[in-house]
Amino acid sequence: MDWNFLIKNRTSITVTTDSRKITPGCIFVALKGEHFDGNDYVDQALKDGAAYVIKGDKALAEFQDLARAWRRELSIPIIAITGTNGKTTTKELTAAVLKTKYHIHYTQGNYNNSLGVPLTLCQLTKDHQLAIVEMGASHPGDIKELVNVAEPNYGLITNVGRAHLEGFGSFEGVMNTKAELYDYLRDHHGTIFYNSDNPRLRQMLDKAQITNSTSQIVEYCTGTMPQGTHLVGNYNAENVSAAICVGEYFGVKKKDALAAICAYVPSNNRSQAMKTEHNDLVVDAYNANPTSMTAAINAFKGEAYILGAMRELGIYSHLEHQNIVNMLLERKADIVYLIGPEWRETTAPYAIFDTTEQFIDYLKAHPITNARILVKGSRSNKLETILPLL
Repeated sequence: MDWNFLIKNRTSITVTTDSRKITPGCIFVALKGEHFDGNDYVDQALKDGAAYVIKGDKALAEFQDLARAWRRELSIPIIAITGTNGKTTTKELTAAVLKTKYHIHYTQGNYNNSLGVPLTLCQLTKDHQLAIVEMGASHPGDIKELVNVAEPNYGLITNVGRAHLEGFGSFEGVMNTKAELYDYLRDHHGTIFYNSDNPRLRQMLDKAQITNSTSQIVEYCTGTMPQGTHLVGNYNAENVSAAICVGEYFGVKKKDALAAICAYVPSNNRSQAMKTEHNDLVVDAYNANPTSMTAAINAFKGEAYILGAMRELGIYSHLEHQNIVNMLLERKADIVYLIGPEWRETTAPYAIFDTTEQFIDYLKAHPITNARILVKGSRSNKLETILPLL
């Protein structure tokens, strides 16, 4: 569909998928979900002032077409960031760095899927000079779908690890899907930021035959974790290094980049240090997979662990949860609480709770005090709900 009638010569557009947030002149996308159908609110949206409605069974695809058209209308350089671990932190750090020199827009929160990416693109205005778009994936083809909407000029894969194995089918499936970003940039003469310390990324570059294309490769390596940041865990060194590399490419001096990174304070339950009245916490509870869980445990220096189950691992679930238990046993962990029925399939000698609610009841009767605690688990565990009790 030709969207010029809606977007031509405009400086901004307003899009909403929530019929309760209609504003005069906005575009309402009537999506259908498991428990709602935006098509039921089309008439009301028009009465409330929506200028245009995207509706029907193909509403999401048409919305993605609109977002792509708007992205082309603005012609703003876009940096795509994906990876198994660290993509959100890298996106946040890179944004902090680039904001020292440019007026940028970047993915808010975790809006990195088939709906979140077009929403991010439609938030761009002609005043923006650069954009950073985070891209998540849990099935083959997910990154290909997103790059074909966002059409990035630059791309960065933080790393690849064992996550969403149920959807990908195997670790090879993870690598192939993430590499869809490399494939797009190869075919469209884009620029790739690449961590030369990561042999898996090297393997993916070779497979994509990037060196035989006109794409530019900008290499960086994982340096040491700088002093003075608010990030917890040496595994964040690769995220910091990526942000500095992108910043330097776009003309941000390293000292200014480091200052921006040190000023950044995580507030999204990712690598977040928290000091409460009773304990010191390391909260990394927005996402968890075998790779990130292993890195978090290895980096942690403390005596208490509250670990939620890792989800979407399919047939690999038992093995990966057992591997984490083995790690804890080797470290002779003093205090361990495991949340989620997946842990019951392991040989864990620790207290196991099927739900976070059960653990909350336990915590109320058995509070933890004067401890340094790692809180880590998949988002579905809702481990943030236990923080007030710690």
